[in-house]
Amino acid sequence: MLRFSLASLSPIAVLVAACIWGSFWPFVAFLYVTAFVMVMDRLPVAPLPTSGNEQTERLGLALNICLAILHVPLLLLGVWSIATRTELGVTQGVVLGLALGLYLGQVANSNAHELIHRQEKWPRRLGKTVFIALLFGHHASAHPKVHHVHVATDDDPNSARTGEGFYRFWPRAWIGSFRAGLAAENVGRARKGPAPGALSHPYVAYCGGAVAMLALAYLMAGTRGIWVLLAIAGYAQMQLLLADYVQHYGLRRGHRPDGRREPAGPQHSWNAPHWYSGAMMLNAPRHSDHHQHPARPFAALDLDASTMPMLPRPMPVMAALALFPPLWRRIMDPRVAKWQAVAPLD
Repeated sequence: MLRFSLASLSPIAVLVAACIWGSFWPFVAFLYVTAFVMVMDRLPVAPLPTSGNEQTERLGLALNICLAILHVPLLLLGVWSIATRTELGVTQGVVLGLALGLYLGQVANSNAHELIHRQEKWPRRLGKTVFIALLFGHHASAHPKVHHVHVATDDDPNSARTGEGFYRFWPRAWIGSFRAGLAAENVGRARKGPAPGALSHPYVAYCGGAVAMLALAYLMAGTRGIWVLLAIAGYAQMQLLLADYVQHYGLRRGHRPDGRREPAGPQHSWNAPHWYSGAMMLNAPRHSDHHQHPARPFAALDLDASTMPMLPRPMPVMAALALFPPLWRRIMDPRVAKWQAVAPLD
């Protein structure tokens, strides 16, 4: 658990320094969450061991809670710093915003994702709060109720099709997951009796929480605070959707003889074995095992290169490559064809 803690918590200290002191610290923060992670991934370090014992699970949950509690203060500190500290200047403000968005989109998202899969109510609520703070609350409904049900099919807005560029996928996934999550929640509520009150609808909390965050940003820094929050949250959302895009690009489930979809298997998600980015993102790149066992704690997720599609580079690097669709397709389409040949569509 030490690797996970150091990799996921250490960027917070650098980001806080950048928010408070400015100067060269925003550049240090940006390099820390980009170049430093790339260098660390290239070191000859043994892969993260799989550990599913009770003590590791307790320590993992403690780390999840710590990261979630730090999330909103870090985000608001960033909004305040960029929106009110004129001494930062435009360049420092932009670089700090990019560093914050990368960290929140890659680490805070991975942590919130872990929490919304917990069985207990209060960790799930904590995970929802993280997504709400990023103005992306609907993901807490769409991810378990839509993505996990329809992953690797065209019924899932967050499973990219072969040849689909990220810039086409991005709005389709955002709007599609909002609508599909809302529909799934409405169906679930309709089955309950007596009918739950309108204010108990999760989307009331998602939308109301987003308005509250924007109001708080306004109270802190006026209209500029709102724009800064929208920019940071939007960039963090982009990182989340890049993760979905990369992890399921082109992979599709076939049908069983009875016409039903085959279950999500190891061949339906892209994975990455790199030790440091994996630790920083709480094993989010071990995605196949997560889809097969959604409730399994992050430290217990397994990796098998013989049955699971592997990305040629670490997850953050592949997310950056996805921003260049022709290059992305040249690298990934042959790999998609290989795995679909192993498990052909019907």
